Amino acid sequence: MTLAGCSLCAISSPFVQAGGLLLYEIGTADTGLASAGYTARAQDAATVFTNPAGMTRLDGDQVTVGLQALYGRSSFEVDPSGTSPRLGMNGGGNAIGWLPGGGVFYSHSISPDLKIGVAATGNFGLAVKYDNDWAGRYRTQEATLMGISLVPAAAYRINENLSIGASMNIMRGIFKTKVGINNLIGSDGQLELSDNVWGLGGNLGLLYEFDPSTRVGLNYNSQIKLDYSAQPKWNGIGRGLNTLLGATGLNNARVDLGVTVPQGVNVGLYHDISPQMAILASVGWQQWSKFGEVDVGVDSNNPISLTTNRDFKDTYHAALGGQYRLNQRLMLMSGIAYDSEFQDSNNIGPAIPTNDTWRFGVGAQIEESKVMNWGINVEYMYAGSLKTNLSGVSPIVGARGNLKGEYKQPAGILFLGLNLNYKL
Repeated sequence: MTLAGCSLCAISSPFVQAGGLLLYEIGTADTGLASAGYTARAQDAATVFTNPAGMTRLDGDQVTVGLQALYGRSSFEVDPSGTSPRLGMNGGGNAIGWLPGGGVFYSHSISPDLKIGVAATGNFGLAVKYDNDWAGRYRTQEATLMGISLVPAAAYRINENLSIGASMNIMRGIFKTKVGINNLIGSDGQLELSDNVWGLGGNLGLLYEFDPSTRVGLNYNSQIKLDYSAQPKWNGIGRGLNTLLGATGLNNARVDLGVTVPQGVNVGLYHDISPQMAILASVGWQQWSKFGEVDVGVDSNNPISLTTNRDFKDTYHAALGGQYRLNQRLMLMSGIAYDSEFQDSNNIGPAIPTNDTWRFGVGAQIEESKVMNWGINVEYMYAGSLKTNLSGVSPIVGARGNLKGEYKQPAGILFLGLNLNYKL
């Protein structure tokens, strides 16, 4: 591989590896259910986001506030048998750690059958940060890809059984990546890219109530295209590589990246078994194969464009949970969910240290009055042991080498949520 080719890999690889998740956890009671019945529960104003049609079940004006803390654990162990020796044995430390989250949701009644609402939350993305000198530094040191959404919505009850809803997803996409640059002699350099852009999508929702004890909800969310464009910031680049970048125009290039937030469908069920107990379930699909098609363009004196396909897979989701009203004031809940893998479990990119996941949630809602209740919930998302075996040119100037290893400790994320629901 030429030095120019190595430089291009340094530019494109953070984008190709940067990934995200569409999380069900936004600080609401759904976390305690592990997302079971996500589109059918419609018991608070969070339905503005999960299924806008569910607003027709809410009386008057209601607001829900969710606060969430996320703690992720991701510990990589380098395998010396397949890792280029010069890269060392540093596993990078815990790449995830603590992240905040949550949302605000509001539903307003124009009439008993016509509702409008708005949600402000973020459920797309992930951020990782490794030690700068870890073995995979020439692939990822730091990567952030997140979306914060403002979602205006409307719903209408067509008859006593059927309600429809729709919303816009106005997403602010946040992108940042840092990757080490191999100078071969001396300390590493670094490439940094960052940009914030707007994207627009839509959601369609249906809610069908067979009777007061049983309902089914369906929500479709469209894909959202985030078109990033960043000016590379090169730091600590050796003289030879800096000369080459200047000759090819890559040091002053703008790098364009097209990322697609996947479309998806979720169908949920809510059913009262008795006055004290209800079961909730859901199934879903997300088009992660489309997210894997990353469009990269380099606008320089020698323009280059390419499309890289990470061969991601569409994912499938299933969840089952229950609610139990212990007394008039306290309701308990729990749930379990599974999401299928979206990448090869034996070749995990270090910017996305997760794949197929199991979720286990528990929670409680406390009625303080006729107009106010609050809840607390805990969920553990388990991603299992993940392997990495990435090939590259043996370390020469600008090259990345081979990286092999495994996230030995079970990779997982713990969610802690607190929500408040108030009828205005």
